[in-house]
Amino acid sequence: MENYLATLNEPQLEAVINTDGPCMLIAGAGSGKTRVLTYRIAHLIKEHTIDPFNIMSLTFTNKAAKEMRDRIEKVVGADARNLWMGTFHSVFARILRAEAHHLGYPNNFTIYDTDDSKSLLKSVVKEMGLDETQYKTNTVYNRISAAKNRLISWQEYLGNPMLMGDDAANMRPEIGNIYKAYALRCFKSGAMDFDDLLFNTDKLFKEHLEVLNKYQQRIHYVLVDEFQDTNLCQYFIIRKLAAVRQNICVVGDDAQSIYAFRGADISNILNFEKDYPELRIIKLEQNYRSTQTIVEAANSVIAKNKAQLPKKVWTQNEEGNLVELIKAVSDNEEGKLVASSIFEEKMQHQYKFSDFVVLYRTNSQSRSIEEALRRMNIKYKVVGGLSFYQRKEIKDLLAYLRYAINQQDEASFRRIINLPKRGIGDTTIDKIIIAANDHAISIWEVVQNAQSFLGGRAAAPIDDFVTKIKRFGIEVQTKDAYEAAAEIAKSSGLLKELYEDKTAEGLSRYENVQELLNAIKEYVDDPEKEDKSLGAFLQEVSLITGQDENKDNDPDKVTLMTIHMAKGLEFKNVYIVGMEEDLFPSQMMLSSRAELEEERRLFYVAITRAQKKLFLSYALTRYRFGRLKNCEPSRFLDDIDKRYIKTSTKFGGMDSVAPNPHFAKSFVTGMKKSVSSQPVAKPTAYKPPADFVPSDTKGLAAGMKVEHPKFGFGTVIQLEEIGAERKAKINFSDFGEKTLLLSFAKLKIHTN
Repeated sequence: MENYLATLNEPQLEAVINTDGPCMLIAGAGSGKTRVLTYRIAHLIKEHTIDPFNIMSLTFTNKAAKEMRDRIEKVVGADARNLWMGTFHSVFARILRAEAHHLGYPNNFTIYDTDDSKSLLKSVVKEMGLDETQYKTNTVYNRISAAKNRLISWQEYLGNPMLMGDDAANMRPEIGNIYKAYALRCFKSGAMDFDDLLFNTDKLFKEHLEVLNKYQQRIHYVLVDEFQDTNLCQYFIIRKLAAVRQNICVVGDDAQSIYAFRGADISNILNFEKDYPELRIIKLEQNYRSTQTIVEAANSVIAKNKAQLPKKVWTQNEEGNLVELIKAVSDNEEGKLVASSIFEEKMQHQYKFSDFVVLYRTNSQSRSIEEALRRMNIKYKVVGGLSFYQRKEIKDLLAYLRYAINQQDEASFRRIINLPKRGIGDTTIDKIIIAANDHAISIWEVVQNAQSFLGGRAAAPIDDFVTKIKRFGIEVQTKDAYEAAAEIAKSSGLLKELYEDKTAEGLSRYENVQELLNAIKEYVDDPEKEDKSLGAFLQEVSLITGQDENKDNDPDKVTLMTIHMAKGLEFKNVYIVGMEEDLFPSQMMLSSRAELEEERRLFYVAITRAQKKLFLSYALTRYRFGRLKNCEPSRFLDDIDKRYIKTSTKFGGMDSVAPNPHFAKSFVTGMKKSVSSQPVAKPTAYKPPADFVPSDTKGLAAGMKVEHPKFGFGTVIQLEEIGAERKAKINFSDFGEKTLLLSFAKLKIHTN
């Protein structure tokens, strides 16, 4: 590989070669932080001869970790595979696999995903005889998750009068006891949820100093990407690991801290210097992604926030187009205008559909956009739908695989005990749970002695189940992941049941299970995977993040996603829709300056996804919660410096009425009144004569006069071939220049 240092600008070079001591890289949007972090690690290995086993690099997605490892490997070779590199959860799970016995967990503990955790919580609430409408699963789950992220155990929770008081005030005084019951059930099941992977790592280091010391001696350098997204627990762990050598490097941008609802604490990056007084701060301020206009527009927005680290992002890229503001009468019209704009931009500039993204604050906003795209036959994909590993048939087989490894796993037991149906009803399952609790033994011990605890006919199908699980356990120990999984899928009866369902849905579910087995085979055949066991595969699957699953056989589609999902991505053309008060900023984020500033950071993130062109849109009316609501333009539109924004005149159900990009309050008020009382008049379109018949356009040439059923008369300026299609640029006397696809245009050619 070429000299990697020669490709860096001055601040990037400084960040790469100054490897010792505490360092914070403040990386503006599009400033090449991944390259810097990658080369910093490569430099440690190549120039400082640091053993990769002594370097820990933490990211937020497996995809990001893989990309970084691949880049490092190009510089230093196969040694890059020995790095402690991955997400916080995957790296800490690796430590816990080796050290869990110190905390009383088995080393083959199960990792519960969010659905598993919520299912167990629902059972706990039911068993405690609590009102399920009062103790909603999501509410309880989020409360317990927040406590763990702040390193509050169930014992501390129950002993904290402020937390207990808050719960009582919210008419949920039993959350502390639910937390206790849930934590004990997880422990008894030999299971950890996602939050436990962090919480228990901190607990391990806090209560077992000999273990902490071992990893402090092993890890010489700690590097953290997206540091602004870390929570208190994550920060405490990395600070402990780096305490001896102080070689800690964090990379982040406070202006892109948008995950407070997940527990991210922006104070980690804002106050990092207080914990490390000798901190070296390097600012990466040159943006390589966006045009000057987009960069300056984003700067003008984020400048309105008070809580931030000072920096000035700049770029040497082209000036670019002004930010375009699209105004619509309704949310449905907003969808139509956005779809029309995407089509026109694609045709004019020969973009692919994959060069476009539509971003929104809430998932529900996608409806009108989707409908409009479908009407225009524009292909699209919605990111954030049901993931492969969350489908029922996949979770069913995974539960069997997990239970074959860990028979203490209650969540998996509940899922598979009567799957396929073997005559074991809810009453029998409840008796098993009660017996386990009453005798302070595991569920597995109860089912192994079903005759003693249950007796009668109920014991027979359970005995068959136990025999199968014991056989599966032998398969897991003696075979690789694929061989064991294939045998379990077959012998459990799951494959047979799906195969016999000849409906379209049944066929799809069967194919999905086969695809899972394909994935396991691919895992086993991967030469880079040293551990071919089923347990190793299941750990990797359990730690897959949403962004890691976004695969598409036909990538040329317009992307639709929430702004939160777009973090870390970039597109040539970005549409941010729903720029209205109470929608963006969200009505739920207006109770404090901190919340409003997080919403503004979210807007900043959305803007900085754009490379070439940025569109903002809003509607004057929108259906929300079943009612038609009058809307006001978002305050964030006023945050953009007026030099960088213009109101679109190409589209819209109303005339452009303002010379500047913002509308006078009187105009907006007047428009709202007119919308509520009567439809807004649209520009007069051309009306073709009754005998209008489109011509065959095969012989169409530049200079010819044509007639269009909407735009009237015009002259062909230019013709262009796009694959099998032809498009024509036509100057219409009343509507100006338009670029039309001839297969759709319905043009009548006039020869005189």
